[in-house]
Amino acid sequence: MDDMSPLFGRKAPAPRVRLVTLIRKPGCHLCDDAQAVVEKVCGDLDVPWEHQDVTQDQRLYDLYWEQIPVVLVDGEQHTFWRVNEERLRKALTD
Repeated sequence: MDDMSPLFGRKAPAPRVRLVTLIRKPGCHLCDDAQAVVEKVCGDLDVPWEHQDVTQDQRLYDLYWEQIPVVLVDGEQHTFWRVNEERLRKALTD
């Protein structure tokens, strides 16, 4: 690359680190369904994910009790009740 190149001296932006959080409760069949989708999509895309139990965190309970399961992408609510595989995949690749 020569000094005349418009990219000279510029660094490529760092890849964006993504995190999916599934907020769920024990014994919830919709939560189990949501987890299966999250595991598949995150596994396919090599995106880390975690789950949190709404019954163990008062703040999460207050925010999400009536919506569980809830999926957050990078801390922002993505969806609740049912997780659409293609919609989650698109959110993680855009």
